[in-house]
Amino acid sequence: MPIIINLDQVLADHNMKSKELAEIVGITEANLSILKSGKAKAVRFSTLEAICQALDCQPGDILAFSSPAPSKGGE
Repeated sequence: MPIIINLDQVLADHNMKSKELAEIVGITEANLSILKSGKAKAVRFSTLEAICQALDCQPGDILAFSSPAPSKGGE
């Protein structure tokens, strides 16, 4: 998946547990787990904003884009 989720690292940097973040943001631990695992198909801007406020970070600290390796033609 070309979108990398760095939420575990940002949580560790802030000494915060997933349960605590979920409570602050107002989402279930299950939904936070789906987001952390990269299985989420979408994230609401309001949720992203709440996460960034809780962790005092920028969206780019949590999300990163990784370009897939170009495939070699004919192989």
